[in-house]
Amino acid sequence: MHPLLSKTATVLVVSALAQGIAQAALFAVDPGPYTPANGGFASWYQDTHGRTLDLCLSKALSSRVPSTPGAPSYMCSLLPTPGVFDDTQPLVFPTNFPDEAFWFTGDTSIVDAARGINLTYVSAVEAAFAAGDPVEGDQISFARIRIRVDVPTAGTYVITHPYGVDVFTVDTPGRRAINMTRDIGIGTPQTYDGALKGDIGPFLRSVNGPYTETNPLTGAAEQFVGDPNLNEAVTGSPFNTNFVRIEGPGGIDLRSTTFAVSGKLSTVVRPTPLITERSTYSRKPGESAPVAQQDVFVKAPPAPGTAAITSSTPVVNMTEADSTGSWYAQSAVNPTLPAVLQVTADNHLAIATSSPTTLPMTLTDLVVIQRAEYSLSSGQLTVVATTSDETSPPVLTATSDTGAAIGALGGDGAEKTLATGITPIPPAKVRVTSSNGGSDTEEVVIVQ
Repeated sequence: MHPLLSKTATVLVVSALAQGIAQAALFAVDPGPYTPANGGFASWYQDTHGRTLDLCLSKALSSRVPSTPGAPSYMCSLLPTPGVFDDTQPLVFPTNFPDEAFWFTGDTSIVDAARGINLTYVSAVEAAFAAGDPVEGDQISFARIRIRVDVPTAGTYVITHPYGVDVFTVDTPGRRAINMTRDIGIGTPQTYDGALKGDIGPFLRSVNGPYTETNPLTGAAEQFVGDPNLNEAVTGSPFNTNFVRIEGPGGIDLRSTTFAVSGKLSTVVRPTPLITERSTYSRKPGESAPVAQQDVFVKAPPAPGTAAITSSTPVVNMTEADSTGSWYAQSAVNPTLPAVLQVTADNHLAIATSSPTTLPMTLTDLVVIQRAEYSLSSGQLTVVATTSDETSPPVLTATSDTGAAIGALGGDGAEKTLATGITPIPPAKVRVTSSNGGSDTEEVVIVQ
């Protein structure tokens, strides 16, 4: 269902990805110790919406889709492999254990025979073994996006999916003319934090879930974010693109809005995820007093989660955007520096076991580099930057991208300038840092 690439192909894919930039998408992973009951894998991953999923090894069956002989309707994606894993027998590591298992899957397809389009989309956080078969010490995990498409004509195809947008230029149309697998996280066996930097996260979940089913081996009630035996509408995309869409030559514009999703909700107690992004102030002269503004940005679970600046009196409640978990608040208080805000996120209404998380955020000015230019003919580097503090402009200092000192910017107002000779070559980037904590980095423009 989700076959691993051959060992050679996997190395090629990872080498190519190593040159790219991965954005952290999951929040946390089980730090261990790792036990044979889980095949030596991390028992759970947690996303930024607060949901924690166990490695899905349960043999609970769907009560919505009847099983058929030889094809049980498991709530987990348990894939039998002859000679390796017999799903009719108890799981025992390593003698009867899946050669691939999953913390999460979210798959869909688009088939339009008239247009000649056949698309398969896979998103997963997967457990596997570097050499293929279950062997102690060989465990790996990765976050996968796979897109395979039969296309009728050459040209550019844009595929929008829950975890991003991928653009493909097809020179030779036909079967699997688009064939992309992006696996992030494969590294040293039995280290599982690499998948945190993959494309997956937050986890997609059925709008009809969670579903509760009984584990036949333990008699325990277990909850699942979806039923992989069904195709259902989902939520959870960090971009609010809870669909797969393909656009291409000749007016091709097709989409799927339903997915087969699997994931077993964990009973482990985890604090509410909270990622601090920015807390800056600005102020400028007013008629009787400075006009001030504070802007605070954090990532936290979407409603019914909450986020608030709890150090304010009264508390400033933050506003969430588009059900994506991006929160913002503004205050007109003129700060006394140095200032540290306390922000609290609470997700217990959505996940009863979640406890609130409070993190500090240092309030800084906002620094913006207006100009970073190097003249080859004169050997002069010119840097112009502004600070958002117009009433008490702080000192602005420039450094190179390697941290080497360049000098202080001069000027009495909020806009400051530095012009200095640099030899024999200019820095690729400059960073301007304020004595009030703000900073900005820009690439240096080279002119004659």
